[in-house]
Amino acid sequence: QVQLVESGGGLVQAGGSLKLSCVASGRTFSDYSMGWFRQTPGKERDLVAAISWGTGRGAYYKDSVKGRFTISRNNANNTLYLHMNSLRPEDTAIYYCAQQWNQYTDHERTTDFQLWGRGTQVTVSS
Repeated sequence: QVQLVESGGGLVQAGGSLKLSCVASGRTFSDYSMGWFRQTPGKERDLVAAISWGTGRGAYYKDSVKGRFTISRNNANNTLYLHMNSLRPEDTAIYYCAQQWNQYTDHERTTDFQLWGRGTQVTVSS
């Protein structure tokens, strides 16, 4: 069973930066597309960014975070990252790391993300 553990959340003022990390268990981390989702109370979980399996040459970003967030992965240590710059109050949410159920599937297939971490809180004050 794969386990995902997020870290790096916290409180930051608008315009600031945070870097989230997600450490995955298992021996085949590089075979899976990965993603970051976020959720606020009363709203659906929303895909923020995704990265393709392997070296991560493909990436997807939600329109509202393009140019501000960067997703990356380090397969040597089974870690997924989300570097967030120019944070806005509307970025406040619980951020979840997610892994696709099947190996070698496209990173933009939202419904294929079926394994989740427990989340890390990001709060952006104005």
